[in-house]
Amino acid sequence: MDSSNTNTNTAAVDAPAPGNNKRRRALTALAAAVVVAGAGWGAYEWLVASRYETTDNAYVQGNVIQITPQIGGTVMAIMADDTDLVKTGQPLVQLDPADAKVALEQTEAALGQAVRQVRTLYANNGSLAAQVSLRQADIVKAQSDIARAQDDLKRRQALTGNGAVSKEELNHAETALANAKSALAAAQAGVIAAREQLASNQSLTEGTTVEQHPSVQAAAAKVREAYLATQRVALPAPVEGYVAKRTVQLGQRVAAGTPMMSIVPLNQVWVDANFKEVQLRSIRLDQPVKLTADVYGKKVEYTGHVAGLGVGTGAAFALLPAQNATGNWIKVVQRVPVRIALDAEQLKANPLRVGLSMDVEVDVRQKGGKTLADAPRATALAQTQVYSQLDQGADAEVQRIIAANLGRAPALAGAAKQPHGAAPPAGSVISHVNPI
Repeated sequence: MDSSNTNTNTAAVDAPAPGNNKRRRALTALAAAVVVAGAGWGAYEWLVASRYETTDNAYVQGNVIQITPQIGGTVMAIMADDTDLVKTGQPLVQLDPADAKVALEQTEAALGQAVRQVRTLYANNGSLAAQVSLRQADIVKAQSDIARAQDDLKRRQALTGNGAVSKEELNHAETALANAKSALAAAQAGVIAAREQLASNQSLTEGTTVEQHPSVQAAAAKVREAYLATQRVALPAPVEGYVAKRTVQLGQRVAAGTPMMSIVPLNQVWVDANFKEVQLRSIRLDQPVKLTADVYGKKVEYTGHVAGLGVGTGAAFALLPAQNATGNWIKVVQRVPVRIALDAEQLKANPLRVGLSMDVEVDVRQKGGKTLADAPRATALAQTQVYSQLDQGADAEVQRIIAANLGRAPALAGAAKQPHGAAPPAGSVISHVNPI
């Protein structure tokens, strides 16, 4: 009886429990799943993920163009507001032109006065040359007087021995000769002085015309400056874009350089993607990029390319850069901005705003490119022509004032064609006398 019970208990102990088998199979399945998942993840990392670098630390950036006046004035009209689309050259703000017009009239009067003063310099050449001729005539007269006085003195000296001429009369003859010599010296000094005056006046007029005279040119420059001020009372849009951050108000007195509003050309935006240091190992210029914006979601995908890599981390250019050499130090992974250029047609179809969040995926399989640009930019990054036309009427205004004050407009036309330093045209009211 005891022997049979012992055998039964031993058989019961040796038989595996049904719960242990289930647990073993579950653990085996779990381990197999982990191994398969690890192998799948490794295969994905090796074949797919290693070919791309992604980040969601990316934001849309663009040119924010400030509109500032070039002159001071009072705001009379505002022709654009926030969110408005403006075209290149469209007026945005109008300033009161009264002060600029008064300044222009003052400079025009100063230019006319300068022209007349320079004309006087040319006219003085003739009068001073006449003075030289007059002084030379005085020399001839004084020389004639000396010759006559010398003859009179010789005759009287010859008659002194026989008592025909008195001592007093002889003294008078000697005095007359001395006075004639003094008159000759004075006439010669007068000729020298007249020649110096003529040379001094001619030094102000030689080698130039009235129109090209430095005094006239200085006054003309003031007129151009004042004319530009009258054109700058209207502030044009330098580029096409959308108005943002308008701060100017009607009646506001603004100084030159005061920010009044901004224009953002949304067709010229780009994306700054901030990648970690370790992600930069494979990023190169011109690598293709795919982007999605939170505002549109996954249904809109943008394509672009790497346009440039920043030359420093964000911390390096921060207002208060980190001082890692002081106190306790904790390493923080730094990020470097990578500029992504976007497709213009895609931006036109689905416009972006400055500051929007983006998800960026860079295809890093093409690793033959450069990380930094190796040549300077060949063309201008941005340019506008709206300010180059403001002074077109200034030259015509200057020519009109000069012609009106020259006294003979046809003479101006001939003088204007001559190069700087040429002599005045024949028949002009300007006289030019060479020094004697």
